[in-house]
Amino acid sequence: MLTTRFLIQGALLLTALLSSPNNVVEAADKPNKPGRKQRKVDAREKAVKFANMKAAGQDQVSMTKEAAELRSYELRKKKKKGLLKRREASLAQVLFPGASPEQYSANEPVPAFVDLVESKKTQLPFEFYDLPTCPEPAEKIQKRFRQRRNLGSRLMGHKLQMAPYSFPTKVGKDCTPLCVVEVGGKKLRWLRKLVDRQYRVHLSLDQLPVLMRSKELNYAVRGYPVGFKAPPSYTGLKEDEFYLYNHLKFTITYREEPSEFEGLRVTGFDVHPVSITHKFGDEKVDLETNLEAANKKDGWSTCTAGESPVNEPDTYLALRSGATGESMKILYSYEVNWVENDIPWADRWDVYLVGSPDDEIHYFAIVNSLMIVVFLTGAVATIMIRTLKKDIAGYNEMQTLEEAQEETGWKLLHGDVFRPPQSHPLLLSVLVGTGAQIGSAFFITLLASMLRMLNPIKKGQALTAVIILYVLCGGVGGYISSRLYKFCDAKSWKRCTIATAIAFPGLIVSMFMVLNVFLTIVGAATAVSFLTIILVFFLWACVSTPLVFVGSYFGYRADKVEVPTKTNQIARFVPEVPYYAAPPTSIFIAGLLPFGSVCIELFFIMSALWLHQLYYIMGFLMAVLLILVATCAQVSMVMCYLQLCVEDHRWWWKSFANTASAGFYLFLYSLWFLSSKLELVGVLPVVVYLTYMSMISIAFGLMCGTVGYLSCFWFTRKIYGAVKVD
Repeated sequence: MLTTRFLIQGALLLTALLSSPNNVVEAADKPNKPGRKQRKVDAREKAVKFANMKAAGQDQVSMTKEAAELRSYELRKKKKKGLLKRREASLAQVLFPGASPEQYSANEPVPAFVDLVESKKTQLPFEFYDLPTCPEPAEKIQKRFRQRRNLGSRLMGHKLQMAPYSFPTKVGKDCTPLCVVEVGGKKLRWLRKLVDRQYRVHLSLDQLPVLMRSKELNYAVRGYPVGFKAPPSYTGLKEDEFYLYNHLKFTITYREEPSEFEGLRVTGFDVHPVSITHKFGDEKVDLETNLEAANKKDGWSTCTAGESPVNEPDTYLALRSGATGESMKILYSYEVNWVENDIPWADRWDVYLVGSPDDEIHYFAIVNSLMIVVFLTGAVATIMIRTLKKDIAGYNEMQTLEEAQEETGWKLLHGDVFRPPQSHPLLLSVLVGTGAQIGSAFFITLLASMLRMLNPIKKGQALTAVIILYVLCGGVGGYISSRLYKFCDAKSWKRCTIATAIAFPGLIVSMFMVLNVFLTIVGAATAVSFLTIILVFFLWACVSTPLVFVGSYFGYRADKVEVPTKTNQIARFVPEVPYYAAPPTSIFIAGLLPFGSVCIELFFIMSALWLHQLYYIMGFLMAVLLILVATCAQVSMVMCYLQLCVEDHRWWWKSFANTASAGFYLFLYSLWFLSSKLELVGVLPVVVYLTYMSMISIAFGLMCGTVGYLSCFWFTRKIYGAVKVD
């Protein structure tokens, strides 16, 4: 009774504490998490609200509050982080994990950088200062804001240089003359060619790429064109006329919130290009001189304080020389307008992904690939559980010599299945080792990206990681090739090690060097300097090659790979093989499924590589890689079983070639992409595209072939190890 009374008193005291005013206030302060039904109702109301906004003609690209809300709703599925439990996040957190906003004080200069001048119609970008434009800022200013370039950005030609424009914080500028440039002859023809091939200039401010956007047409595109082309029907001339954009109207949006942070944060960077024939005064002007720095703003009636040039057909600046062939003079000018708005810094990247494919497409691609894996898993399970179990049980129950002599199928090959390949064992070992090295580097790169150690959006960082990790994985390649070569009882271990170290890198570097000669001749920004080539050679000769030798040393020191059966002295005769188990039919059939498991995701990767789109979903890419590995392994095991069933024991090269043919399908896909999605003009852009896609296809084929080969090796050891052999 005493114990019961104490329990009752304790319960009353606890009730009094929980019902105290302070606890009531704390409970009221905590927001109640809406239930599932309430979330569905809220989602339905939002869908109706934003559907009505779109029907009313609300755009998604302007910097208004309504447009920002509509953008955020359309991109809601992209603004999530996590694999299983996906939580809300901003695009800044997704694209640039760990990045923090920059605050600028009044009149503080905000550095602007120019990147490549490139076109979707060619794969030959140029540097901004290769164009006949204004000179670079003073060396003192460049040293203050200079940015280091990684190896990947050097190989890709990305070089952020200070723009000739100045953007002091909250300092608006009317039409400001920048410089006068004289263009004629070959340079003028080249400039007309750039306009004809739709080259665009890319600038960035506070890491934001410049945007051309139209509220009326509801579009936003990065960069601005060098100029535009007018057909004869518009100009009344006999041929096309080319015009140059020589005046830029910059609009910089920013946000100030003194209660949260000091200064201001840049939330948008827009440009509106104008083509105008400026009228020169009587005063003589030095060519290619920074007029703004020299404070020379007078003498141009078309560029004065309070005036803003506009695009008028009567004043377009035509790219043509004078009547007697003299060079034309171009006055470059610009103006700046600072506009305050309430869009948060975290949402400033939303407009750059408007219109990009939804993440659901990637989910569908993975589901499609998983269906292939499930089908193959069922086939392999049927072979391993039903067929092989039945065969092995039957073989193990054979007692008499007569029964053993009547046996048929794959068990007949137990004395030949592990016979080392008679043709080119060194080449096979080198190819498998190289594929293992490539696959290891690619897997670690994706893993680092998923762990936010790498940011694929940053220029050249992903390529740098792939190259460095490939070099560091040299030990993997050397170890795998040496173990396989030792199993083949071959003696030229030095030749195998050297071939593993130089074969694939030598092929890629040779292709790249030949291409680099032509890129240097045309002056493309992607032409690699001699210093960068020396750096790559240093990584190859002084890091990768020694690691390959280290891996080979441990591979040759290790015991020989054990197999469950003994090899006969005389090779067994191979009967006529059905068409489906013999090359080239088996190779073409087997390569289709691995390629089919990645073909949907491949479209987005190709678009990012060649159409200058953003690709940042490394989690999806990792899932696709794992599906590819599973598909290659299962396809190779099924094809190997079919081959063994028809008493063909020569599976070594075939197991590699069956899945390596996926690289051939990748190259065929690149040809389709070239003909249907790209509009390349000229021979050299096509050569550049095909050269790089050949490199990628070779690497892809080697990786897939390695997975197939190693899977078949494991498969044969497994099934023959379960059979009793006298």
